[in-house]
Amino acid sequence: MSETNTYKGSFILLILTLIVCFFANISLGSVSIPLKEIFNSLVGASSNASWQYIIVDYRLPKAVTAILVGSGLGISGLLMQTLFRNPLAGPFVLGITSGASLGVALVILGGGLFGGIFASLLISKWTIVIAASLGSFLVLLAVLIVSSRVKDTMAILIIGLMFGSITSAVVSVLSYFSSAEQLQQYIFWGFGSLGNLSWNEVFIFFVIYCFGILLSILAIKGLNTLLLGENYAKSLGLNIKRSRIIIILATSLLAGTITAFAGPIAFIGLAVPHLTRQIFNTSNHKILLPAVFLFGAIVMLICDSIAQLPTSDYTLPINAITSLIGAPVVIWLLVRKRKMVF
Repeated sequence: MSETNTYKGSFILLILTLIVCFFANISLGSVSIPLKEIFNSLVGASSNASWQYIIVDYRLPKAVTAILVGSGLGISGLLMQTLFRNPLAGPFVLGITSGASLGVALVILGGGLFGGIFASLLISKWTIVIAASLGSFLVLLAVLIVSSRVKDTMAILIIGLMFGSITSAVVSVLSYFSSAEQLQQYIFWGFGSLGNLSWNEVFIFFVIYCFGILLSILAIKGLNTLLLGENYAKSLGLNIKRSRIIIILATSLLAGTITAFAGPIAFIGLAVPHLTRQIFNTSNHKILLPAVFLFGAIVMLICDSIAQLPTSDYTLPINAITSLIGAPVVIWLLVRKRKMVF
């Protein structure tokens, strides 16, 4: 209780920052919309029909998606870093994103092998989402089968990286036989995007996301115990295999769903847990989990606001912004602190 009270001020500040970033994200864009009109649009009382449409049907679902993506990747990165006791671990070390990328590649680039007419019939927004989900699910299934037979946690990390290498190799083969148009479409998907989801898609995304968050909450006790080392955790009565499977499932649900709906988003899952630890100097996941949730959402909203290039008709790839803005910030923080809190 005392530790929670210690960080109460930091949590309040993060919540207020999240609210400010949320409304700033909705306000900024090719058309700048005053805050008053945003509130009017949210209650259906806007005098400008075009602004009402822009806010309700485009910017609001995009801002909600940014919160889900940022918080989900941050939490899954935290889970992986704790499970593998590795500060370089991220949500995609298990090959989940590579599996999703392979599923999308089979749909988009498969035309080079299966014929252009077949591929053009397959390609649609939902087809890509389903293909990415199936690809990540198959990799998850393989990782779960391996994790039930392997005792060493680090072996799972290596196996996950090997799955990623295999899927990347298959994607390379598909790319070789694909046309320039197909390659361009696949590359654009790889840039990541937050603004292509309707409210129905956001709702489906949110439901699956909630399952991932619930599993993450259930894993808190196991995560705190694993920090003491696996042997000590066993002596305390922790079921290592059960905890490992829950953590892997939670990460896969979050990272796989995010990749399926928004594409592969770089940096956030790796860096947000470290950024959070610079403020919350604790290893207690009861504190870290909600802190990473808030921090990830804030970072993603800021990156998306920058990517929109306010007052311009252009939108930069969100992947480029997350890395260009985030990586120097992490380097600066670590150099200033001279120590990585982990």
